[in-house]
Amino acid sequence: MAALDDLLPATKNIVIALNNATQSYLNVQGTTVAAGIATATVVKSSAGRVCVVSVIVGGAVGAIYDATTASSTANPIYVIPNVIGVYIVNIPTLFGIVVAPGSGQTATVSYS
Repeated sequence: MAALDDLLPATKNIVIALNNATQSYLNVQGTTVAAGIATATVVKSSAGRVCVVSVIVGGAVGAIYDATTASSTANPIYVIPNVIGVYIVNIPTLFGIVVAPGSGQTATVSYS
């Protein structure tokens, strides 16, 4: 029969593993949402991950950039379609996340 001293560390290791798996899942699915973006917006000013884009109003084609300023268009990472819908992106960024919807377009982005 296992002693209580043997069971506690094993239980602790299981809890830590589940916590790590949950955190990884959340990072891929997005832990934060920026809703109703209609103009170029810095949604994160450090490295992260763009997870999902939801186009609410079609308008013109927009883009997402790996940047820290709303005017920076040097590192495009994703073209936001002009068709209403939900799009899985799942792309990491090195510098930050700038969402720049096209003219008349509105989008919501989940990121971590």
